[in-house]
Amino acid sequence: MPGTKKKLIVLSSPSGGGKSTVARFLLRTFPQLQFSISATTRPKRPRETHGREYYFMDIPEFFRKLQNNEMIESEEIFGQYYGTLKSEIDKALNQGKTLVFDVDVKGALSLKEAYPRESVLIFLKPANMEALEQRLRKRHTESEEQIQVRLKRVEMEIGKSNEFDHVIVNDVLADTFEQVKEIVEKYIK
Repeated sequence: MPGTKKKLIVLSSPSGGGKSTVARFLLRTFPQLQFSISATTRPKRPRETHGREYYFMDIPEFFRKLQNNEMIESEEIFGQYYGTLKSEIDKALNQGKTLVFDVDVKGALSLKEAYPRESVLIFLKPANMEALEQRLRKRHTESEEQIQVRLKRVEMEIGKSNEFDHVIVNDVLADTFEQVKEIVEKYIK
Protein backbone atom coordinates (compact mmCIF):
# COMPACT_ATOMS: atom_id res chain seq x y z
CA MET A 1 0.00 0.00 0.00
CA PRO A 2 1.24 3.53 -0.70
CA GLY A 3 2.92 5.12 2.28
CA THR A 4 4.81 1.91 3.00
CA LYS A 5 8.45 2.27 2.02
CA LYS A 6 9.53 -0.17 -0.71
CA LYS A 7 13.09 -1.01 -1.72
CA LEU A 8 12.37 -2.96 -4.93
CA ILE A 9 10.60 -0.99 -7.68
CA VAL A 10 9.70 -3.58 -10.31
CA LEU A 11 8.72 -2.48 -13.83
CA SER A 12 7.30 -4.98 -16.26
CA SER A 13 5.56 -5.01 -19.62
CA PRO A 14 5.49 -7.06 -22.78
CA SER A 15 8.63 -6.66 -24.93
CA GLY A 16 8.55 -3.20 -26.48
CA GLY A 17 6.16 -1.97 -23.78
CA GLY A 18 8.50 0.74 -22.51
CA LYS A 19 9.92 -0.73 -19.30
CA SER A 20 13.56 0.15 -20.16
CA THR A 21 12.58 3.71 -21.13
CA VAL A 22 10.60 4.18 -17.91
CA ALA A 23 13.41 2.64 -15.83
CA ARG A 24 15.91 5.14 -17.33
CA PHE A 25 13.46 7.97 -16.55
CA LEU A 26 13.16 6.86 -12.91
CA LEU A 27 16.93 6.65 -12.53
CA ARG A 28 17.30 10.21 -13.88
CA THR A 29 14.44 11.52 -11.74
CA PHE A 30 15.39 9.85 -8.47
CA PRO A 31 19.18 9.79 -8.09
CA GLN A 32 18.89 7.62 -4.96
CA LEU A 33 17.58 4.72 -7.06
CA GLN A 34 19.94 2.11 -8.45
CA PHE A 35 19.34 -0.14 -11.46
CA SER A 36 19.17 -3.86 -10.75
CA ILE A 37 21.38 -5.65 -13.22
CA SER A 38 20.16 -9.03 -14.45
CA ALA A 39 22.27 -11.91 -15.72
CA THR A 40 21.88 -13.16 -19.28
CA THR A 41 23.40 -15.62 -21.70
CA ARG A 42 22.46 -13.55 -24.74
CA PRO A 43 25.22 -11.78 -26.66
CA LYS A 44 25.96 -8.15 -25.85
CA ARG A 45 24.29 -5.62 -28.11
CA PRO A 46 26.27 -2.61 -29.36
CA ARG A 47 26.88 -0.09 -26.55
CA GLU A 48 26.14 -2.61 -23.78
CA THR A 49 28.73 -3.23 -21.08
CA HIS A 50 29.12 -6.21 -18.76
CA GLY A 51 28.01 -5.17 -15.29
CA ARG A 52 26.07 -2.13 -16.50
CA GLU A 53 23.11 -3.40 -18.57
CA TYR A 54 23.57 -7.10 -17.73
CA TYR A 55 25.97 -9.59 -16.27
CA PHE A 56 26.80 -11.47 -19.46
CA MET A 57 27.66 -15.12 -18.85
CA ASP A 58 27.84 -18.37 -20.75
CA ILE A 59 25.17 -21.06 -20.36
CA PRO A 60 27.23 -23.36 -18.07
CA GLU A 61 27.91 -20.48 -15.63
CA PHE A 62 24.25 -19.41 -15.70
CA PHE A 63 23.06 -22.94 -14.94
CA ARG A 64 25.60 -23.35 -12.13
CA LYS A 65 24.14 -20.25 -10.46
CA LEU A 66 20.61 -21.49 -11.08
CA GLN A 67 21.34 -24.94 -9.60
CA ASN A 68 23.00 -23.33 -6.58
CA ASN A 69 19.80 -21.30 -5.92
CA GLU A 70 21.67 -18.07 -6.58
CA MET A 71 18.85 -16.69 -8.75
CA ILE A 72 15.49 -15.36 -7.63
CA GLU A 73 13.99 -15.90 -11.05
CA SER A 74 15.01 -16.97 -14.50
CA GLU A 75 13.44 -17.17 -17.91
CA GLU A 76 14.39 -18.68 -21.25
CA ILE A 77 13.57 -16.50 -24.25
CA PHE A 78 14.66 -17.51 -27.76
CA GLY A 79 17.23 -19.95 -26.43
CA GLN A 80 18.85 -17.29 -24.22
CA TYR A 81 18.51 -17.19 -20.45
CA TYR A 82 17.83 -14.26 -18.15
CA GLY A 83 17.83 -14.15 -14.37
CA THR A 84 18.10 -12.02 -11.27
CA LEU A 85 20.97 -12.76 -8.92
CA LYS A 86 19.87 -13.07 -5.29
CA SER A 87 23.27 -11.79 -4.12
CA GLU A 88 22.77 -8.48 -5.93
CA ILE A 89 19.38 -7.87 -4.31
CA ASP A 90 20.50 -8.90 -0.83
CA LYS A 91 23.61 -6.71 -1.07
CA ALA A 92 21.53 -3.67 -2.09
CA LEU A 93 18.93 -4.28 0.63
CA ASN A 94 21.65 -4.68 3.27
CA GLN A 95 23.13 -1.36 2.14
CA GLY A 96 19.71 0.34 2.31
CA LYS A 97 19.57 0.94 -1.43
CA THR A 98 16.40 1.04 -3.51
CA LEU A 99 16.57 -0.94 -6.74
CA VAL A 100 14.68 -0.47 -10.01
CA PHE A 101 14.00 -3.64 -11.99
CA ASP A 102 13.20 -3.93 -15.69
CA VAL A 103 12.01 -7.55 -15.99
CA ASP A 104 9.47 -9.70 -17.76
CA VAL A 105 6.12 -10.51 -16.12
CA LYS A 106 7.14 -13.88 -14.69
CA GLY A 107 10.31 -12.36 -13.26
CA ALA A 108 8.33 -9.56 -11.62
CA LEU A 109 5.96 -12.04 -9.98
CA SER A 110 8.90 -14.15 -8.77
CA LEU A 111 10.46 -11.07 -7.17
CA LYS A 112 7.20 -10.28 -5.39
CA GLU A 113 7.01 -13.86 -4.14
CA ALA A 114 10.61 -13.79 -2.85
CA TYR A 115 10.46 -10.25 -1.41
CA PRO A 116 6.76 -9.50 -0.75
CA ARG A 117 7.28 -6.69 1.79
CA GLU A 118 10.03 -4.95 -0.16
CA SER A 119 8.48 -5.04 -3.67
CA VAL A 120 6.08 -2.82 -5.56
CA LEU A 121 5.12 -4.07 -9.03
CA ILE A 122 4.19 -1.68 -11.85
CA PHE A 123 2.84 -3.09 -15.12
CA LEU A 124 3.11 -0.96 -18.27
CA LYS A 125 0.26 -1.98 -20.51
CA PRO A 126 0.55 -1.18 -24.22
CA ALA A 127 -2.12 1.16 -25.59
CA ASN A 128 -2.68 -1.30 -28.44
CA MET A 129 -0.99 -4.14 -30.29
CA GLU A 130 -0.11 -1.98 -33.30
CA ALA A 131 1.91 0.45 -31.20
CA LEU A 132 3.67 -2.41 -29.45
CA GLU A 133 4.57 -4.16 -32.70
CA GLN A 134 5.83 -0.86 -34.14
CA ARG A 135 8.14 -0.35 -31.13
CA LEU A 136 9.55 -3.87 -31.47
CA ARG A 137 10.27 -3.35 -35.17
CA LYS A 138 11.89 0.08 -34.62
CA ARG A 139 14.47 -1.47 -32.29
CA HIS A 140 15.93 -3.57 -35.13
CA THR A 141 17.29 -6.07 -32.60
CA GLU A 142 15.20 -9.17 -33.39
CA SER A 143 14.40 -11.28 -36.39
CA GLU A 144 10.85 -11.49 -37.74
CA GLU A 145 10.48 -14.88 -36.04
CA GLN A 146 11.55 -13.42 -32.69
CA ILE A 147 9.14 -10.50 -33.07
CA GLN A 148 6.27 -12.92 -33.72
CA VAL A 149 7.18 -15.02 -30.66
CA ARG A 150 7.29 -11.88 -28.51
CA LEU A 151 3.90 -10.77 -29.83
CA LYS A 152 2.37 -14.18 -29.03
CA ARG A 153 3.40 -13.76 -25.36
CA VAL A 154 1.56 -10.45 -25.00
CA GLU A 155 -1.86 -11.95 -24.19
CA MET A 156 -0.40 -14.07 -21.37
CA GLU A 157 1.57 -11.11 -20.03
CA ILE A 158 -1.40 -8.73 -20.05
CA GLY A 159 -3.47 -11.47 -18.41
CA LYS A 160 -1.10 -11.44 -15.43
CA SER A 161 -1.27 -7.64 -15.00
CA ASN A 162 -4.03 -8.06 -12.38
CA GLU A 163 -1.37 -9.55 -10.08
CA PHE A 164 0.55 -6.25 -10.10
CA ASP A 165 0.17 -3.41 -7.59
CA HIS A 166 -0.26 -0.78 -10.33
CA VAL A 167 -1.19 -0.92 -14.03
CA ILE A 168 -0.46 2.05 -16.30
CA VAL A 169 -1.50 2.25 -19.94
CA ASN A 170 1.65 3.41 -21.73
CA ASP A 171 0.16 5.49 -24.52
CA VAL A 172 1.60 9.01 -24.15
CA LEU A 173 5.11 8.71 -22.74
CA ALA A 174 5.01 12.02 -20.82
CA ASP A 175 1.80 10.88 -19.08
CA THR A 176 3.32 7.48 -18.30
CA PHE A 177 6.40 9.18 -16.80
CA GLU A 178 4.20 11.38 -14.59
CA GLN A 179 2.07 8.47 -13.37
CA VAL A 180 5.07 6.28 -12.58
CA LYS A 181 6.81 9.18 -10.85
CA GLU A 182 3.76 9.75 -8.60
CA ILE A 183 3.60 6.06 -7.70
CA VAL A 184 7.31 5.76 -6.93
CA GLU A 185 7.32 8.95 -4.83
CA LYS A 186 4.71 7.39 -2.53
CA TYR A 187 6.84 4.31 -1.91
CA ILE A 188 10.32 5.80 -1.50
CA LYS A 189 9.57 8.82 0.72
